[in-house]
Formats: sequence, C-alpha cells, structure tokens
Amino acid sequence: MSVLDNWQQWKDFLGDRLHQGMDQGMNKETVNDLAYQIGDYLAKQVEPKNDQEKILADLWSVASPDEQHAIANMMVKLVQNDGTR
Repeated sequence: MSVLDNWQQWKDFLGDRLHQGMDQGMNKETVNDLAYQIGDYLAKQVEPKNDQEKILADLWSVASPDEQHAIANMMVKLVQNDGTR
C-alpha cells in the first residue's frame, strides 16, 4: 500500500518529513517553499489516490500562484502535529 492511498498515512509521512527538515535546521520559509514545490509536482505528476487528495488537486488547479502558496502553507500547518515522533 502506498503512503498516498490513506490520508492519515500521507499526513504522517509529511509530518515526519517536516520534523526531519526542521531538526536539520530548515527554517519555516524554506519548509513552505519546499511544500509549494512538492504540491506543484504532485498536482502535475501524481494521480490523487483518495478523496482528500482529489480535493487538494482540484483546488490547486484553479488557484493562482499566491493561493497555491497558501494551500502549501496550510498543509504544513496541518501536518506539523502529525508523524510518528
């Protein structure tokens, strides 16, 4: 099963990567920029695997670049308390 198949597993995966980056000294601006880049890649290259990802993909597709940055920033906030740590 892919981490993308289950929303909670996806959030935990992202939360783990967020904590790992911050533990290695990444600042919030860098984290948010990476979140935007990952969101853009996923929207263009990866088929959504669950309803939540489909909603995010639909929102991303109609959002302006500023709104896409806001979506990415909200995802960072959403997963900051998730993960296996």
